[in-house]
Amino acid sequence: MDLQLKNRLALVSGSTAGIGYAIAEALLREGARVIVNGRTQAAVDAAVAKLGVGAIGFAGDLASAAGADALAKAHPDIDILVNNLGIFEPKAFEDIPDADWTRFFDVNVLSGVRLSRQVLPGMKRRNWGRILFISSESGIQIPAEMIHYGMTKSAQIAIARGLAESVAGTGITVNSVLPGPTRSRGVEDFVQTLADENGQSFEDFEKEFFEKVRPTSLIKRFATPEEVAAMVVYLASPLASATTGAAVRVDGGTVKGAF
Repeated sequence: MDLQLKNRLALVSGSTAGIGYAIAEALLREGARVIVNGRTQAAVDAAVAKLGVGAIGFAGDLASAAGADALAKAHPDIDILVNNLGIFEPKAFEDIPDADWTRFFDVNVLSGVRLSRQVLPGMKRRNWGRILFISSESGIQIPAEMIHYGMTKSAQIAIARGLAESVAGTGITVNSVLPGPTRSRGVEDFVQTLADENGQSFEDFEKEFFEKVRPTSLIKRFATPEEVAAMVVYLASPLASATTGAAVRVDGGTVKGAF
């Protein structure tokens, strides 16, 4: 299937590894040009070299206003924005200080707000654009082990819906994508550490995780970044022009109910 993305310019924040990298790779396969972002030049250069033709590097902290401003000046005509930048950290509620709430909000929420605000005028002039927030099933089923993370993912869903309402009747669509537990690099490293501490293999830990922590999952495994990327790239395409204001689940059935 031709997703009609040839020569479209996309930005995927936080795309040197994991889900962001998989999204960048999938967009490139469809002929888009992709701005690959990470905080360090070394990580960006390595990702761009691996991704090849069509990949454009931008090293900078897009969780900061200065980083977002620099990106907008370097690339003023972005057609597709994928707000993927995010952090997570399991921590008991009573152990989460104010600084952590602020940090999670800055990185997971405000980064996408700033970038969306910057690309929107150009999208309106061209009457075409795609803005996607990579949220999470944790934005609906708030995990007790990281409430601050779940809060930011709920916020992304709300922002995407509100922004979609604000561009009603245009050629711009705005959606949030809700992955379930996904075997990204960060998750894989975290899970492997816990498995090693418990004397388990990754596979044994995975089985126990989906029996006890995410028992509502219907696939009973971690999704792959590529499975998430496939949905994101479709939503970024002209073929998805009737899908906007939606919270699209790629959660392996983890969210129980009709939402």
